[in-house]
Amino acid sequence: MNLEDSFRHKGLRQRLVNDIERKGITDKKVLEAIGKVPRHLFMDSSFVNMAYKDQAFPIGEGQTISQPYTVAVQTSLLKITPEDKVLEIGTGSGYQAAVLSEMGAAVYSIERQSRLYSKTSRLLKSIGYKNVKMFLGDGYEGLPEFAPFDKIIVTAAVDEVPSALLLQLKTNGLMVIPLGERSQTMTRIRRLSEEDFEQETFGQFAFVPMLKGIAK
Repeated sequence: MNLEDSFRHKGLRQRLVNDIERKGITDKKVLEAIGKVPRHLFMDSSFVNMAYKDQAFPIGEGQTISQPYTVAVQTSLLKITPEDKVLEIGTGSGYQAAVLSEMGAAVYSIERQSRLYSKTSRLLKSIGYKNVKMFLGDGYEGLPEFAPFDKIIVTAAVDEVPSALLLQLKTNGLMVIPLGERSQTMTRIRRLSEEDFEQETFGQFAFVPMLKGIAK
């Protein structure tokens, strides 16, 4: 596995950061994290020229590596602070988890696709993202044995918020989740108490649907 991160890669990455900033991302810590993550390592080497374009890209198993702008939006909405305990639903390529890791979060990430789980867990370890723990499992169930979480991020579309995930969120914790069937409304949920939650919305996005179970 070639883990080279050249001056060319770093230059392309800075252009990507500038592009995302022009599109309205103002959180300097998020921009800094995106500027550090070698996105080209999360894609097939034959598509390295696509790595620093602000667009999603297929990674196999019917999944995509998210558009960097979308990653920046979700990460900004989470209001990450160092040592936050974050549950990620849908590891995919591992790119979003790496951005969270760069910001000092302890990431617990669930992937339902067995092949992606194996590939991504090896990749994250080889790059050195030791504060990302990966699990093969059903995202709808979360990780109750590790709950509660300060933050929860869902990287696939759901029609309604899975109740199990709400229960795994700390009081005053935040969840960012794309809600909707055909197009998704980015939604942030804050847990106010054991039974009370509040929601805010932040525009329309497009995500692959979140599926139940584990795909072998």
